[in-house]
Amino acid sequence: MKRIVIGIAPQDDIRARARAIARGERKPAADEPKIWFTSMRSLAEVLSDDNRALLKLIREARPESLNRLAELSGRAPSNLSRTLKTMQRYGLVELRRSARQVQPVATAGEFIIRAA
Repeated sequence: MKRIVIGIAPQDDIRARARAIARGERKPAADEPKIWFTSMRSLAEVLSDDNRALLKLIREARPESLNRLAELSGRAPSNLSRTLKTMQRYGLVELRRSARQVQPVATAGEFIIRAA
């Protein structure tokens, strides 16, 4: 499980940082955040107690499909799918597709939060 460094900063600061990196004016350090949120509230929505419990369930149970994860978690498949897609955008889970199913895999196990 990897450690994910998360940054919290105003949107303008996040954009300015990204532009400086794109122009080659700045090289991010290895320990700098890779994922950014504009507020603690938006971070809390993604890493809510329920979603952290879901990540733990995925790590421990290693469900072979979204349907199996829905059974284990008691969550509706449509809600679960939406939550996992959001988590995937932030690099917290990987959704491995095979011919007939999608297997969720937790990629994050520890979070470090840095507020600007």
